[in-house]
Amino acid sequence: MKKKTNIIYLLIFVCLLTDGWSAKAQLNAPGSSASVETQYPQFPETDNIYIFCATDSTSETGTLQVNTTLQGTKTFSWEKYNSQSAIFEPYFSESTDLLQSTITGLSDGCYRVSVTLGSTNEIYRGWIFNDYIASNAMISNSNCESFILQGSFSSDPIIYYDLSDNSEILLDREIKTEWKEGESLITSLATTQIYDLPAEDKDYTFRVYDRFGCETATIVPYRAVITVADFTAEPVTGEAPLTVNFSNQSINGDQYIWYFYRNLDDIKKESENSQGPVDSIMVVAYDQNPVYTYENSGVYMVKLVSLNISDTLTCSDTTYIKDNIIVDTSFVAVPNVFTPNGDGTNDLFVVKFWSAKSIKIEIFNRWGKRLHYWESDDVRGFEDTYTATVWDGRVGGRYASPGVYYYVVEGRGRDDKKLKTRGFFHLFRDKN
Repeated sequence: MKKKTNIIYLLIFVCLLTDGWSAKAQLNAPGSSASVETQYPQFPETDNIYIFCATDSTSETGTLQVNTTLQGTKTFSWEKYNSQSAIFEPYFSESTDLLQSTITGLSDGCYRVSVTLGSTNEIYRGWIFNDYIASNAMISNSNCESFILQGSFSSDPIIYYDLSDNSEILLDREIKTEWKEGESLITSLATTQIYDLPAEDKDYTFRVYDRFGCETATIVPYRAVITVADFTAEPVTGEAPLTVNFSNQSINGDQYIWYFYRNLDDIKKESENSQGPVDSIMVVAYDQNPVYTYENSGVYMVKLVSLNISDTLTCSDTTYIKDNIIVDTSFVAVPNVFTPNGDGTNDLFVVKFWSAKSIKIEIFNRWGKRLHYWESDDVRGFEDTYTATVWDGRVGGRYASPGVYYYVVEGRGRDDKKLKTRGFFHLFRDKN
C-alpha cells in the first residue's frame, strides 16, 4: 500500500511540473522582439516578460495569444495586474470554440488569462512592455580645428512587480550608444570631439540600442569647413626659361594663394649677410591653375594656401611643392646642318637663344682658323625664343666651301651666369 501511495505522489509531482512547463508554452507574444524570465524576489513562480520595440512613448503594440487543447465552447477571461491595488482586474473576456484567444494593442503590464471549460480551468500569465528609446543628436562647436558630436537619449525604465509583495523590480536593458560614419564605428560614447576633420560633407549617425534589439538612430549632417591643399607641377626640371604648369588638386577650396619663392641659393646667401628679415617671395598669384615661367636658373620652392570661406569661418591649409623646381642655366640651339645654296631653304646660319642677355659666336674651319664672328649685348628673349641670323655662309664676300665647321658660343644668361658651349655643323652647297 505504501509503494502504491508513493507512485501516486510521484505522478502528481510530474503533473505539476508538466502544468508549469505547459503554462509557458501555451502563452506567447507574436511579434515580440525578445523575451526574458522574471526574477521575483518572493513569488515562487516565474513568468515570461515579452518585449515589443515601440516607435514612440505612447505606443501600445503588445500582443498576447493563449493556446489550449480544450475542445468545446470555453471562456477566455483576460485580466491585467493593477500595481496600485496589487490585484488583477478584468480586461477582456470571450467565449468561443476556437483553441486560441488573442489580445492586441496592449500597454505595459502583467496579463493573466483563465481558460475555463466546465470544471477545467487553465491559468497563464505574462508581462508585456513596449520598449521605446528617444534620441537626439547634433553637431556643435564646429571650427577649423575640431567639432563635437553630441548625442543624448531618453527612455522610461522597465519596471515589473513581485506578485507576492508588489515590490518593484527594474529590468536592466543595458542601453548602449554609438556614433558611426557610414558603416565605420567612431566611438561608443554619446558625446565625443572629432579632430580629424573631413574635407567633404558627411552624415554622422547616432545610434542607441538595448539588449532586446530595440534601437533608434538620428542622422546629423556635417558641412565640411576645412580644405586640403594639394597641387602638382610639370615639368619640375629644365633649362631656362622653364615654363611650369601648376595643377591645383585641392579639396573643398574657395580661394587660392600661390607663393613663388626666389632662388633658394640667393635667399640663403642674402640671409647669411643680413641681420634683418629677407624678402623671399618673388611673385604672389591668385589663379586656380597658374602657369609660371622661370627666367633664371636656380632652385625654387612653391607654396599653395587653399582657403575655405563661410559666413562664420575661414579655414586654410598650406602645402609646399614636393620636389623643388630646378632650372638650369640659359642655353643656345645651334643647327647641325647649313645649306647656303640660294634655294630659299636653310640658306642662313640661324641660332636660337633662351634667356640670354649677351652672346658672342665664333665660327672656325677644321684647321682652327676663325672665319666669322658675331656678338650682341641686347639679345633679350624670354617668353619667346630669340632668333638671330649669325652667318650667311660667306667669307670675304665668297661662299665658304662645303665641309665641317666648328663654333664656340660664349655669353651671359639673364641670371648673370656665364654661358659656354661648342660644337660642329655641316655646310652643304648642292641644291636638291
